[in-house]
Amino acid sequence: MDLSDKWALVTGAGRGIGKGCALQLAARGADLIVNDRPGSPDLATTVQEIQALGRRCLPVEADAFQRTGCEQMVSDAIAKAGRIDILVSNVAFSDRCSFLDYPPELFEQTLHGTLLAGFHVSQLTARHMVERGEGGKIVFISSVQADRPFAHCVAYGAAKSGLNHMMRTIAVELFDHRINVNAIEPGWIDTPGEHETFGTDRIAAEAAGLPWGRLGTPTDIGKAAAFLSSDDSDYVTGTILRVDGGFVYRECRHPELDSAPNPKPE
Repeated sequence: MDLSDKWALVTGAGRGIGKGCALQLAARGADLIVNDRPGSPDLATTVQEIQALGRRCLPVEADAFQRTGCEQMVSDAIAKAGRIDILVSNVAFSDRCSFLDYPPELFEQTLHGTLLAGFHVSQLTARHMVERGEGGKIVFISSVQADRPFAHCVAYGAAKSGLNHMMRTIAVELFDHRINVNAIEPGWIDTPGEHETFGTDRIAAEAAGLPWGRLGTPTDIGKAAAFLSSDDSDYVTGTILRVDGGFVYRECRHPELDSAPNPKPE
C-alpha cells in the first residue's frame, strides 16, 4: 500500500481515529494536510509525529462543522499542498441523551456536525479532484451505529446511517471520474473520547467481553483507511468496510458450545 507522492487531507486529525488514519497514511509514504478545530490543543503533536516519519505535514485549523469552515479548509489545503489526492472525512459530533429528553437543537447539531459536515468537505474536495482529472480517493469514517439502534444515540445513529447512503450515492456519481468513494464502520475504538464518556475502568471491563478481547485502536482504523486510499483498492467503490473485531456479532456466540471440547473426528 504505497502512498508515495500522494497528498491526503484528514479531518479531525488531532487525536483518536483521525490521528490514527493520518499516521498510517504517512507511514505508507503520503504527505498530510491535517485538520482540527481552531485552537486545537492536539494538532501540533500530530504534525510532529508525522514529520518524525519523514513526511511533510501541513496543519489547517478550521471549523469543519460549518460550510464556511470546510471552504477555508479545502482552499487552504490546496493552496499549501497544491492538490488533494486523498480525503479521509472524519467529521463527527455526538452527545448521548434519551430520545424522550433529546433537545431538538442537540439533534440538529449532531446532524450538522456528522452528516452535513461530511457532505460539505467531500463535495468541495471532489470538485477539486474532478477539476484535476486524475481520480482520487474519498474515505468516510462512519460507525457500526449506522446499522444498530443503540439507545441514547438517536441523532448519531441517524446521521451515520445517512452518511452511509450519501457515500453510496456519491460513489455512483463519481464513477466516470474514477474517484473511489468508500466508508469504514469502526466498532468500539479505544479513543480519548470513549474514556471521557465511559471511564477507563468500564472500558477495560467491557473490552474483556468483546470477541477479540480488546477494543479496537485508531491504528486498526488507520490501516483500513490506508488500504482504501491506495491503488490496492482500485476496484473497490461504494463499499462499507466494517472494522470492529466482531463487535456487532458478539451476541451470536453460544456459551455452551464455545466452551465444549472439539469433537473427535470419526
